[in-house]
Amino acid sequence: SCLLPAFNPVFLRHKQVSSFYRWKNYWIRGVLSLAMIFGFFLIIYMGPITLILVVMSVQIKCFQEIITIGYRVYHSYELPWFRTLSWYFLICVNYFFYGETVADYFGALVQREEPLQFLARYHRFISFALYLAGFCMFVLSLVKKHYRLQFYMFAWTHVTLLIVVTQSHLVIQNLFEGMIWFIVPISIVICNDIMAYLFGFFFGRTPLIKLSPKKTWEGFIGGFFSTVVFGFILAYLLSQFQYFVCPVGYNSETNSFTIECEPSDIFVMQEYTLPAAIQNTLRWKTVNLYPFQIHSIFLSSFGSLIGPFGGFFASGFKRAFKIKDFANTIPGHGGIMDRFDCQYLMATFTHVYITKVELPLLVIFAKIGTNLKQTRLKMTNN
Repeated sequence: SCLLPAFNPVFLRHKQVSSFYRWKNYWIRGVLSLAMIFGFFLIIYMGPITLILVVMSVQIKCFQEIITIGYRVYHSYELPWFRTLSWYFLICVNYFFYGETVADYFGALVQREEPLQFLARYHRFISFALYLAGFCMFVLSLVKKHYRLQFYMFAWTHVTLLIVVTQSHLVIQNLFEGMIWFIVPISIVICNDIMAYLFGFFFGRTPLIKLSPKKTWEGFIGGFFSTVVFGFILAYLLSQFQYFVCPVGYNSETNSFTIECEPSDIFVMQEYTLPAAIQNTLRWKTVNLYPFQIHSIFLSSFGSLIGPFGGFFASGFKRAFKIKDFANTIPGHGGIMDRFDCQYLMATFTHVYITKVELPLLVIFAKIGTNLKQTRLKMTNN
């Protein structure tokens, strides 16, 4: 017992065991991460309909994991109809969101089928009626001794619907804008998660946040730079193919999805004049890029700097209920929600970016390209 810690047999044995489990966890996470990445590639290859089904499956599983936590915490109170109503509200909200999607993107199919025309015409009324039925069921289920808990779980269900279902709907909306808007944001989060883990594993020394003691500044910074480079390269590779850049449409004649179009300007190679400081350093005056590569820098920055806060939020939630993971679905990774806590935040940002940022930037890029061409024409004429 008087030995220094470095030479104490008990200390050495503990250190060896700790190191063994650390590396074992590293290999388990690594192998399963590669398997999930391969599965992601396979799903992309199978096309939009498979992607939509996978998103819906992930959404249902994430909802189930969060609702199960609430049920386990309060199951001893025997709250009437809690799980039944939770799943009923999930069906109602999905009916509302995906009914809107069908009406927006499958208009030709809706117009062709009489029942679908009726459902589309009264969709919002039907959605409200379904929700109202659930609301009345909840009120009728109230029990005097459980009022507070029942309202607590009612709020629990609705916040879960907001976090999981609403943002899953935005994932699918992004997909219909073009598979590149689905693939790049998801890949950015995956890359950041992997690179932050690797940098933290090998170089991590400085704790980043108390909510996640294993997160380090070294992993955070290394993940940021790695993700920006990865996103930039991935954007270049995918921008070359119509399959990825064209909006997903529905062909009523063939009853299938179509991915054919004249690529948008952000997926057409442009020439940009570099700032004077970079010109003097690199001896380059211009550079050829896809405008989407510039967009990828913004997406990567958000995914690396703000995206992890989705994970920190989930960590705080798990600490509040004294659980390690949402579930044990994936060995070494936890539940499905443990893998998608950052993805939902990223999906929302991407949707807002597409609708409110990408279009104005597209106008700016077009003006820059036009001005550059006009300048060259003047120089040629002179």
